[in-house]
Amino acid sequence: MPANTAVRDVMTGDVATLRPDQMVAEAADLMAGGRYGAMPVVDSEGRLVGLLRDEDLIVSEARLHVPTTISFLGGQFTLPGQLKRFEEEIRKMVGSTVGDVMDPDPVTIGPDETVEELATRMHDGEVTHMPVVGADGSVIGIVARGDLVRLIARTT
Repeated sequence: MPANTAVRDVMTGDVATLRPDQMVAEAADLMAGGRYGAMPVVDSEGRLVGLLRDEDLIVSEARLHVPTTISFLGGQFTLPGQLKRFEEEIRKMVGSTVGDVMDPDPVTIGPDETVEELATRMHDGEVTHMPVVGADGSVIGIVARGDLVRLIARTT
């Protein structure tokens, strides 16, 4: 795979998007119907405001991970990171709109950046889908891990 291949050459350009005010049930129907693993969430101007992943929807049906606390010298301590995860899971479980359950700060990439940089960000951030955004923040594409696998298969 040529490391200097531009992201625009592997991205899906005709991107289905969601709005933050859409109901979660409607978003789930759209994701299932289009067989999407993730959909960018955009404002009225088409600028990225979040990313809704299938795993964000699955949380509503999952068992909560209650934070582990330790009693020590008369105090209660929650293990680092667990309280934040618990709060995020509760927010997603009770959320009724896409804006309630989406990731409001997804990892993004520009269309002229390289596939090497894309693969690095996806790997390092354990990201399965990455919105491609223009200089103005508008969504111009999306890349899934499968897109990278297909590129590797074509070029090796």
